[in-house]
Amino acid sequence: MTNPNDLPAKSPQESAVETRHIVLPNDANHYGTAFGGAIMSWIDLIAAMSAQRHSGHEAVTVSIDRINFITPIQIGDHVNLKAMVNYVGTTSMEVGVQVNRENPYTGEMVRATTAYLSFVALDENKKPCAVPPLRLETDLEKRRFAEGKLRIEMAKEFSAKIKAGRKTI
Repeated sequence: MTNPNDLPAKSPQESAVETRHIVLPNDANHYGTAFGGAIMSWIDLIAAMSAQRHSGHEAVTVSIDRINFITPIQIGDHVNLKAMVNYVGTTSMEVGVQVNRENPYTGEMVRATTAYLSFVALDENKKPCAVPPLRLETDLEKRRFAEGKLRIEMAKEFSAKIKAGRKTI
């Protein structure tokens, strides 16, 4: 496998992807608010695009590490999704996604959902492959990288505790 440090670093901005949707009745429940599953599908799609853009390879979802539904999104609202790679390991990437609901008449934007997803880059043989390191240029990018690293470390620690607990039962 290629050493990730041999690959040219990319900035988080180079992986940034933005897209928009409008919430239609088939995207919503009987209360008139968007299904969480519809929002999650849009999040997974844009996060995958960001991971592919950063790695230059096919990227598959390993986990949705965290998703927070902050405020409901109504039928007719515009939905703005923004994704970018926050953290990279050897073959994996954490992608952060911010979802904002926009009133189509006033332009008012409100944070609706945030999510963090982990992806692995795959080579042409569907095997994990090295991803470029991140070139961190701003304090915000450095903070997001540090927080992503912490989330990954906590997930590994949690997984180890679960596995250890299963051995005792």
